[in-house]
Parts: sequence; C-alpha cells; structure tokens
Amino acid sequence: MKKVLILGGAGFIGLELARFLGEKRKYNITIADICSTDQEDSRFSEIVNNNSIAVIKGDFTDPQMFSQLGKHYDYVYMLASVVGVNRCIQEPHEVIRINTALIQNTLQWVINNNVGKVLFSSSSECYSASTDIFNYSVPTSEEVPLTISEISHPRFTYAVTKILGESAFLNYGKKYDFPITIIRYQNIFGPRMGFKHVIPHLVERFYNKEDPYRIFGPNQTRAFCYVDNAVEGTVLAMENDKSDQEVFHMGTAEEITIEKLVKFVGEFFEYKGKYISSPTYPGSVSRRCPDISKAKKFLGYKPKISWEEGLIKTILWYKDFFESGSPILSGGFEPPESLTNNL
Repeated sequence: MKKVLILGGAGFIGLELARFLGEKRKYNITIADICSTDQEDSRFSEIVNNNSIAVIKGDFTDPQMFSQLGKHYDYVYMLASVVGVNRCIQEPHEVIRINTALIQNTLQWVINNNVGKVLFSSSSECYSASTDIFNYSVPTSEEVPLTISEISHPRFTYAVTKILGESAFLNYGKKYDFPITIIRYQNIFGPRMGFKHVIPHLVERFYNKEDPYRIFGPNQTRAFCYVDNAVEGTVLAMENDKSDQEVFHMGTAEEITIEKLVKFVGEFFEYKGKYISSPTYPGSVSRRCPDISKAKKFLGYKPKISWEEGLIKTILWYKDFFESGSPILSGGFEPPESLTNNL
C-alpha cells in the first residue's frame, strides 16, 4: 500500500484528491492542513472517516509543524497555499508570507526525509501577461513564458509565489535528486470551492435575486474544468515516470465567455431580469485557455465531465448551502469596485 501525504488536503482540490486516492487506490493517506473552521464541514468528515485518513492539523508556515509528519512517503502532493483575488488585493503581504513559507518549509522537510516523489500545484495565474501584453497564442502551451504585467500590483502576488514554487521545486529536485512534477491548474471549479471565486459569486447573487444583474467582463474568456477531471489528471501525473521534471496543464480546452457562463447559471435560476455589462476585477486577463495536448499525450489525460455537467453539480451544492442558512465564514461576494478601492 502506497503511503501518501497531501499538504493542503483540507482544501478544495486537496480533499477531492484524498477521496479519489482513498476510494480508487486504497492508499494510506495523511492530510496536513491548518484546517480552518469552514473546511471542517460534513464532506470533510465523510471523506476522512470513510477512507481512514489521518489528519494533522496545524500552521505549516511554522517549520516545527513538519516534525509531526512521518519520515517516509511514497508520494507527497504539495497543494498548500492561500488563493483568491480578494485575498491578494486585500492582504498581498500575507499571500507572499504564507505561500513562500509553505514552499520553503516543505522543501527543507523533503530533503531531510525519505520521500519518493513530489508534485507541486501551480496555476494559470502565472500567465497573467502572456496574452494581453505579449500576445502569445491561445490555447496556451506549457512552453509559453510565465509572466505578470506589473510587479507591484497586489493581484499578482499569488502568481509570483507560484512561479517561485515551480522554480524552487524543480531546482531542488535536481540538486537533491528527488522526482518532481509541476501541475498548472486551469480554472478548476466544483462544490465546496469556497466563496471567493466567480462561480460561487454567480450563484450567491442569483440566489439573492440581484436585478439588474451585472456581468463583470462579459467578453472575457476562460476554460473551466470540473474538479473530478483535475484530480484524476493530477494522479496520472504523479504516478507516471515520464512526468519527472515536467510541467503539465490540468484543465480543459473549451473556451467560453463569462457572459455565456453567467447566463447558463441564470437559466438554472429561471432569471427573468435584465443583464448589464460592468468592468471586471482589477488585473483580470481577457483570455485564458490551456493547451492540454501534452497531458493527453504523456499521461493519457482526458477530461470526462463537461463544464455544463460540472456546473450543474456545483450550482446545486451552493444552492443547498444558501438554503441551509449556514454562514459564509470566509466571506462571500464582493464587487470589483470594493476591491479597486483597496489598490
């Protein structure tokens, strides 16, 4: 039985990864996470209990926390980070501090322990200026340079830490001779993804009967990927020898406009009001769509759940949440102008 550690395993993608590895692989799984109040929900308890997952709670920006982990793991998934446009703009210094500390502490622990292979999760945010400023083609391949448009802009603090993490893990892997794979997630969504992302925002606003309904950046495009697709692809990348020292996009190649996304959700809620176009969030790029041909060729990756099917599952989860009357502990929708005021 493989022994697996998921740093950040109480988070959105991390918990679904733990579920997949428990149900499909029957691995011995440990989750290491700060486990914030909003993460320890019924789904967290169900997945942990059903798969006999060990949970180590603590703030892993403190290097002493790593002494609580075991000394041998076949696979280490490094997914731990803070994310979200709101967090970057409102607390950019904390995004830098937390993500940098997590990267450095994990690397020091890896080189001092018996670890088989490491996977580091990166992001499409690392291409923030690739299309809008440098005019690289879309869909974007892994060979396109990682770029941001303005080093002082707080929006890009998350991207900067992910670029740092990619460089750090790849170079530490070479220096200390451990296999490392980088995954760049591309607009992953699904139930329990939090409340500071576009799809939860849409559901929250339709549920609250907003009218007129503002579409922020209607002509912008994204390629949305349901979490189950991303999780399966992540495991394929970890468990393939051809992925060592390689970078893979994890997402889908179907590019849609934000307007199309909004009106799909609106149809679900039988919205009869008026739509109006509004400026989008600061630092948001006009187009984003990954080239996933490398993952298909080397990993056999093939997204199985369409964005429409995944979106219905996600809408239903958030609708049930709002109907339950549960509080949004991490904060919900904030319009672009409220964040612009923080710049």
